[in-house]
Amino acid sequence: MKTFKHEGLTFDDVSLITQYSDFLPNESDISAQLTKNISQKIPFLSAAMDTVTEAPMAISMAMMGGIGVIHKNLDAENQAAHVSRVKHHLNGLIQDPVTFNATDTLKTISDSREKNRYTFSGFPIVDKNKKLVGILTSKDIRFSPSKTAPVSEIMTKKVITASPNTNLKQAYDIMLKQKIGKLPLVKNGKLVGLYSFADVKSLIKNVEPLFNRDSNYRLRVAAAVGPNDHKRVELLNNEQVDILVVDTAHGHSKSVLEMIRWIKKNYSHIDVIGGNIATSEAALDLRKAGADAVKVGIGPGSICTTRVVTGVGVPQISAIYAVASALKGSIPVISDGGIRHSGDVAKAIVAGANTVMMGSVLAGTNESPGEKILYEGRQYVIYRGMGSLDAMKSRSGSRERYGLKNEDELVPQGIEGMVPFSGSISKVIKQYCGGLQASLGYCGTKNINLLQKNGKFIRISNAGAIEAHAHDVKITKEAPNYRR
Repeated sequence: MKTFKHEGLTFDDVSLITQYSDFLPNESDISAQLTKNISQKIPFLSAAMDTVTEAPMAISMAMMGGIGVIHKNLDAENQAAHVSRVKHHLNGLIQDPVTFNATDTLKTISDSREKNRYTFSGFPIVDKNKKLVGILTSKDIRFSPSKTAPVSEIMTKKVITASPNTNLKQAYDIMLKQKIGKLPLVKNGKLVGLYSFADVKSLIKNVEPLFNRDSNYRLRVAAAVGPNDHKRVELLNNEQVDILVVDTAHGHSKSVLEMIRWIKKNYSHIDVIGGNIATSEAALDLRKAGADAVKVGIGPGSICTTRVVTGVGVPQISAIYAVASALKGSIPVISDGGIRHSGDVAKAIVAGANTVMMGSVLAGTNESPGEKILYEGRQYVIYRGMGSLDAMKSRSGSRERYGLKNEDELVPQGIEGMVPFSGSISKVIKQYCGGLQASLGYCGTKNINLLQKNGKFIRISNAGAIEAHAHDVKITKEAPNYRR
């Protein structure tokens, strides 16, 4: 029998010690290194779960400074389509612009604008064959002598156009040089897209500095793949996915290491996250295979039963510490699972994590794909583990994650439940960002790197954990950032 070399600690076993501070919490910096090559403004990822992250969640996460990981309980084509939606959400290109016919009158267009509540001006004008023949600008409308004349007599006929493969920066340079507000993209004379100067300028000039964007100003997105998903990787690469997460229940395995090596050999431009793991040996092997970050967590999630079903797993604080101590900052560490309060995020960082992945915290939001239901007069959202029986039955991605093939002999390692509806994800993330900034203030550390380096733990007793929560009172009004 092996001796007990280590003590397993999790979030409720520890607290952080206050230290001298010379700044206010809102002056702190919570940006974090996600992978070896990618950083982001906030240290949060949404989990690769089929009741947590699809395109709407990934878009919202990236626009708040984090990132979403599109789950793999989808066929490869559908998952790639979700990645494409994220990548094209903020590229400044209008894929299907509003157009009018050359025979329409100014009154027809004005009526349509009012009816559809169009707040923009400048409309491409096409002929009966849908070929671009002009553009109706706000200036054309303002100086038009008649509202009943066809727009072919009013529009600007000399239109500067560009090819369909024109990127954002090229479009910006053209519009700036030509002093135009709209740049139609044309193929064989037909309109296939439209750039608007106001939209393009806001992206180029970084009007929204929190957005997590790539070098081409598009939102970043990650996607989960399995150890044998070579075709899936090809499709995701075609859609310019930023990060691939080799996502399995046991990341310290031959197939995972081989998959990481294969991706780095064939798609070296894509960052790879390997997981899930809980030991120093696993961390070193994944790094050697080429992982750009590792994901830590064997069984800490609220819907995960791995530790009970298999008897295997390391409490999360100890697991993070073991992995981070082995890696010594060479590649980032992601804590996956077990986060219930914003204070847990700070504890994960002090233990050695750079970022945290969250599932149940985000599953109750508007942006999650989980089913919204009414139960005993309150709104809830269905949330299930990828190792739950229903997830394994419905899709092969879940079975593969846990190394199962036969649908008739499934051994679940998770459950299905429901979480309270929590509204917009922006409200949830703001609470977690604010809680983390408050932690930095209490600990006297102005950024996440300093919190990792200088944060101090204290072991607490069960009585200490009880004392930390609201006690000796009946809560009459729920706080937006606290549930027992």
